[in-house]
Amino acid sequence: MISFKEYIFEAKNCPEGTSYCNKCGSCVQKTCDQKKAEKTVKEDATSNKKMQLQRKQLMLNRQKLQLQMKSVQKKDASQDMSMKESAWQRKEGKNKEGGLNEKGRKSYERENPGSDLKAPQPEGGPRKRSFCARMGGNKGPMKDEKGRPTRKALALRKWKC
Repeated sequence: MISFKEYIFEAKNCPEGTSYCNKCGSCVQKTCDQKKAEKTVKEDATSNKKMQLQRKQLMLNRQKLQLQMKSVQKKDASQDMSMKESAWQRKEGKNKEGGLNEKGRKSYERENPGSDLKAPQPEGGPRKRSFCARMGGNKGPMKDEKGRPTRKALALRKWKC
C-alpha cells in the first residue's frame, strides 16, 4: 500500500483528462469506482424500465379482471332474472287442480337439464303408488287458514290418492 504523500504525488503527475485509480495503481480516464457507479446507474435505469413495464402489465391485468367481473355480474343478474321468471315457480306454470301444467314442466326441465317430469298418472301403476306413498307421508295441512285446499291436497286429489 502506498502512503498518502506518494498518492498525492502520483495523482498530480497524471496527465489532463485522467485520474489516479487506487485499485489499479495507475492513471486512467475512468477509475474503477467511476466505472462501477456507471454500471449501477445503467442497471438502475434498466430495472426502472422493467418496473414500469411490470406496473403497466399489472394495470392491464387489473382492467381485464374488472371487465371479466362486470360480465360475470351481468350474467348472474340475468340468471337471477330468469330464475324469478320461470313458469314452474309462477301461477301460470301451475295447474289449478294440483301439480304443474305442461308449461311448468317444460320450464323446470329447461332449468334443470337431465330431469324428466311427467304428467300425473291417476289411472294407477308404479308411479302412482310411489307418489302417493311419498306425498301422503309429508307433514302439512290439507287446508290453509282460509279453508282452501293446499297444493299438497290438490296434488293428492289429482293423483286420486
